[in-house]
Order: sequence, then structure tokens, then C-alpha cells
Amino acid sequence: SQYSAVDTNPLSVYIMQPIWNKIIKVVPLWIAPNLLTFSGFVMISVNYFLISFYDWDYTASGTSPGLVPTWVWLFSAFTTFCAYALDSIDGKHARRTQSSTPLGELFDHGLDSWATSIFVLSFFSVCSRDNGKTGVSVYTMYIYLSIVLFNFMCSHWEKYNTGVLFLPWGYDISQVVLIAAYLLTGAVGVEVWQKPFLFGYYITDALVILLIGFSLFLSFPQTLYNIHRAHLKKTLKNDSLYEGLLPLVSPLLLFILLTVWVVLSPGNILAKQPRLFLWMVGVAFSNVICKVIICQMSSTRPELFHWFLFPLALVVYAAISGLLGWMEEAVLAVFTTLLTAAHVHYGVCVGRQLSEHLNIYIFSLKKRVQE
Repeated sequence: SQYSAVDTNPLSVYIMQPIWNKIIKVVPLWIAPNLLTFSGFVMISVNYFLISFYDWDYTASGTSPGLVPTWVWLFSAFTTFCAYALDSIDGKHARRTQSSTPLGELFDHGLDSWATSIFVLSFFSVCSRDNGKTGVSVYTMYIYLSIVLFNFMCSHWEKYNTGVLFLPWGYDISQVVLIAAYLLTGAVGVEVWQKPFLFGYYITDALVILLIGFSLFLSFPQTLYNIHRAHLKKTLKNDSLYEGLLPLVSPLLLFILLTVWVVLSPGNILAKQPRLFLWMVGVAFSNVICKVIICQMSSTRPELFHWFLFPLALVVYAAISGLLGWMEEAVLAVFTTLLTAAHVHYGVCVGRQLSEHLNIYIFSLKKRVQE
């Protein structure tokens, strides 16, 4: 199906697009668009692991500010900007080199579905976890991440039903806020997040309120409105309500299972291993949403239950029933590792199949030689 996206965000249209149009002129024509997409993803991944190295349990900024060197925050601002730029110009570059393909679209949105959680998880290191005085509780982090992923899911669920991707306003705003936050942290230190800045509220409170406000009062109503409009114009892809809601079943079950684990964990798993657990949430979500993106692109029906909800349900049951006991953290680590490996394997396989099917290389504009 032909890819169509609509962007109405003034920040994007009037400020960022002109910047991207200048940057794109510098990109050599022989570079494959997927290489741009992938480079951005690699940069934010490297950045994430770098921050994890200095701040594994999200306490560095709160209890001992200065543990994370200033250059790391500046590097975070730089990588976030690069990833944002590369993600914004890859499509333009594909049109410029006449190499727009479904593989490129899937590659872009598939990596975005994973990058979304990585951006959020890196940012949590800035505000640090609750230490009684300042910071954000690990439960707030979990809810915050879930809302961001819910937003991402909404825009793709909307595309599944309408055939058009309405780019959420939150995207550009969140990227600019992230870059500004890293620059601010690099310039004045993490202390800036630990002083009330208005009426006893912290900057982090303001950001959380903004995020929830944006999602629940802007993004989600907009999604429902766009689907409703398509319904009135009779341009909906799916006739029945069941078909239309089908892609939401697995992500909702995923969220329910994870929340049950968080709330009922005897060893309080989220507090013990916030970084591992939230990483697992991001990977699991990305895998579920990639299936929806593929179904939407190939006009096929998503399955009701995503395969990995079954092993997840088993692990959650074993954890909350006390079967795992002291091994809960070890099992989480093994499960997260296997899930991450499965997700990467899935991405590689789909990429290879599509590149063979479309007779193109993923990272090169050369045509494949027909066997």
C-alpha cells in the first residue's frame, strides 16, 4: 500500500522542516536511506548503554550528583539531535534518491517503536529515582513509559484503520524538550532538576503533567476523531468494529500482564531492577507493535494473541505466586535477554525476507542481481 503521512505540527512545519531541508542537501546521493535510519538508532542505543554504565539503577543524579560526567549529558543532547535529524530526513532522502520502499517504511517505524522507549529510559537518568527528597518513583517511570508507548501505538492503530499516519504533535515537541533538557543538565548540572522551580513544583512534575496532558487530551482524542472522520467518509480499511479493534488486544494484554507483575511482585521487582524491567517493557512493546505495522502495511489481519504473551504470562504467574522466590531477578534477567535476542532475530529475518522479495539491499542503493 502507498505510504501516506500527514504532519500538522507548527513546530515541525515552520521550524524543523526548513532545518531538515538544509541538512538533506549535504547527504551524498549514494547513501541508502535505511543507513540514515539505522545510524540514528545506533547512536541513541550507544548513548543509552553509556548512561546505563554510569547510572545502572537510576540513582546517580539524585544521591550523588556528578557521578555521570558532564560530557555524557552533552553527548546525550548530540546523539538525540542526530537521531531526531536522521529520523526526519530518511524519508526525504528516500524520495530524493527514488528509493522509497515498504522495507524502508517498516525499517523506519520498526526502529522507532523500539527507540521510543530508549529515549524515555535514557531521560529517566536525568531526573533520577525517588530518594525521599527529589526524583521520580519507579512506578511513575513505569506509567510514564506506558503512556508514551500508548501514544505510539495509537498513531499506528489509527493508520491500521485509516491508511494514513497522522504524525503525533508530541513527537517533535518531545525531541526538542529532550535535547534542551540534556543541554540544561550539561550546563548547570543535575541539581537543576532537584530544586522546585514554580509554586513548589519541580521541572519533572511539569514534564509529567505535560506528557499526560498531551496524550490524553490531544493525541488520543485526535486519533479517535481521525478514525471517526474516516468512518463518515467511508474510507475505513476495516468494516467491523472487531476488525478495527483487533490490533489493540495484544498490546493491552501485554500492559495488563506487566502491570500485574509490577503490582503483585513479592520481591518488588520494579524497585529492585528498574532498568532491566523497563527495558523489557520497551522491547516487548516494540515486538508487538511491529506485528501491527506489518499487518497494516500488508493489509493482513493481526493475530488475536501475540506469541510471547504466553511465556510472559507463565513468568508473571511464577513470579507473583512466589514460585520463583529469590530467583525473580535472575529470571527477569534471563527472560529480558531472550526477549531482546528474539526481537533482534525477528527484525533481521523480516528485513532479509523483504530485501529478497523486493530485490533490494537493506543498506545499499545497488540492485540485487536476480538469481
